[in-house]
Parts: sequence; C-alpha cells; structure tokens
Amino acid sequence: MTGVYQHCSEAHLHCYLAEFDFRYSNRIKLRIDDTERTRRAIKGAGSKRLTYRRTRSQETEAGAP
Repeated sequence: MTGVYQHCSEAHLHCYLAEFDFRYSNRIKLRIDDTERTRRAIKGAGSKRLTYRRTRSQETEAGAP
C-alpha cells in the first residue's frame, strides 16, 4: 500500500472498504458534486459513533477522587 494508507489493520479493514465504496459510489462521473457528497456523508453518519476502549491511565484518572 502506498500513498495515504501506510498500514491497514485487519480489524479496521471493513472501515477502509466502506470508505472506498462510498467514494466510488458518489463520484463526479455519476454527477454527484462535493456538496451533495458531503450531505450524503453527514446523513449516513447519523447516530453512529466510533468508540475505543479506555486506556489504563484513563481508567485510573476516572476512578481518582
């Protein structure tokens, strides 16, 4: 892999593929401009949220008085 992505973990592969699928399905050749593509991306993000596990230091800080 060269360019933007220097490494692609197997755990997040589905996210990369979803991004490429979205960009290919919403490209200029299909007469979808930047404004419409942005509108679709925001609409698709809706109530989704990316979360990660808390680190040990964050758990320690959260438990501190």
